Amino acid sequence: MDRKQTTETLLSLSPAETANLKEGINFFRNKTTGKEYILYKEKGHLKACKNLCKHQGGLFIKDIEDLDGRSVKCTKHNWKLDVSTMKYINPPGSFCQDELVVEMDENNGLFLIELNPPNPWDSDPRSPEELAFGEVQITYLTHACMDLKLGDKRMVFDPWLIGPAFARGWWLLHEPPSDWLERLCKADLIYISHMHSDHLSYPTLKQLSQRRPDIPIYVGDTERPVFWNLDQSGVQLTNINVVPFGVWQQVDKSLRFMILMDGVHPEMDTCIIVEYKGHKILNTVDCTRPNGGRLPEKVALMMSDFAGGASGFPMTFSGGKFTEEWKAQFIKAERRKLLNYKAQLVKDLQPRIYCPFAGYFVESHPSDKYIKETNTKNDPNQLNNLIKKNCDVVTWTPRPGATLDLGRMLKDPTDSQGIVEPPEGTKIYKDSWDFGPYLRTLQSAVGDEIFLHPSWIKEYFTWAGFKSYNLVVRMIETDEDFNPFPGGYDYLVDFLDLSFPKERPSREHPYEEIRSRVDVIRYVVKHGLLWDDLYIGFQTRLQRDPDIYHHLFWNHFQIKLPLTPPNWRSFLMHCG
Repeated sequence: MDRKQTTETLLSLSPAETANLKEGINFFRNKTTGKEYILYKEKGHLKACKNLCKHQGGLFIKDIEDLDGRSVKCTKHNWKLDVSTMKYINPPGSFCQDELVVEMDENNGLFLIELNPPNPWDSDPRSPEELAFGEVQITYLTHACMDLKLGDKRMVFDPWLIGPAFARGWWLLHEPPSDWLERLCKADLIYISHMHSDHLSYPTLKQLSQRRPDIPIYVGDTERPVFWNLDQSGVQLTNINVVPFGVWQQVDKSLRFMILMDGVHPEMDTCIIVEYKGHKILNTVDCTRPNGGRLPEKVALMMSDFAGGASGFPMTFSGGKFTEEWKAQFIKAERRKLLNYKAQLVKDLQPRIYCPFAGYFVESHPSDKYIKETNTKNDPNQLNNLIKKNCDVVTWTPRPGATLDLGRMLKDPTDSQGIVEPPEGTKIYKDSWDFGPYLRTLQSAVGDEIFLHPSWIKEYFTWAGFKSYNLVVRMIETDEDFNPFPGGYDYLVDFLDLSFPKERPSREHPYEEIRSRVDVIRYVVKHGLLWDDLYIGFQTRLQRDPDIYHHLFWNHFQIKLPLTPPNWRSFLMHCG
């Protein structure tokens, strides 16, 4: 197969239309494909891009607040793009937009051209062979964890089967099959998509490692290593394989897989294509724009997230516009947009079978009752019904222990044995969680010697390494209900010069107030963990003035903290 880079003409304008381009922003639609484009003209120079927000594929419109006529605003989340520089200005310092090539013909007509690199999965293509019944079976265990039987090999995705994720904020919605540990132990390989604890579950891997420390685990070569915290976790795994993106990894003559990066969070998120005898299984996991939006079409089985709600926004925010009514409306609209986006993706890619997964978590700890009630999730059946209305893709809403037989389903999607449901009376939903041991672990940090010395604050934020940014944050340690913790710390951090003033500075500055449950913030500080535990785990309450998202600040504390924890031993020696 020819694997050269190809070019594609996305839009052509006649000489008359080209002559009529106005200075500044011009919106165009290709009437044949229905796709939208933006052209920016400045003194005869032209820049162009797709009218597609990099965040979640929203459409840009004119930004009425922009008096210079350079920026456009996304209709989904109000992200703003400066088309003159192709950089996003809200959130500041986040992404760049991919530019298209602008070419003129001899008559001064204009073409927008996209350079398409070859798709990596097209290298060494295999024709699909017929599958025997029972040869390829996919069993859903829980959340994003699938157990795949591929001929005589077994592969498992993202095993989170016990304990919480994100400190103590997320718990499993589904009761995993009772033989989950035996299943993991039998696996020939495990794929872990990224470092978030609902995919990389150290409590789960700890149990697995006690029986099979040498189990082969495969991860993508992300900028932030997936297992950056392995040494500290105390989990003994000796066979972790970091593989390059976009390259087939051959398991045996019939089985291979390829890990791809995410277009929005390439530093941490990945997805995977597994191919057995020419049949592809695509798992996009949590990627916002998997592989930058280029994915294989007509795969045998596609699975992706669908639920929403995996963020502290807006439930943990208050003040200003963040009334309960506004939050409820926002969440409802967000979930609907996500549902439509996923349904469109499935329609575009036309897999034979689609399975919504990786959204089956619940905020079940009693202290998070408010989050559980407000953070509504999409219903998988609702998405599947929407897909069925739009196209003829077969859908599967998985229940723990249910098994899909790929050979049967490809041959006849109506085969009653194509999907075998768990036996009658199997427990589907969890109704009890073993909170105790996990909460005690977090609680153990509260009385740590480190926190007897107020200078821990300077030590910690110096270690964190975020500065020279105009933002003042007030950090307040709280009890379960987000009221100040008796004897807890309440302090300001000025990130412009990394100082810790007694009161807010007189210069103009954006301000955020972060209230954090004392057990979680101290555990995170002590172990040098990422702030996802706080933010995605709903362990904070936030206010900000003005109401803007400080991408550089949050990105640093959620993804870019140092790989080794603060040296508290040396700190305590100096204090002593």
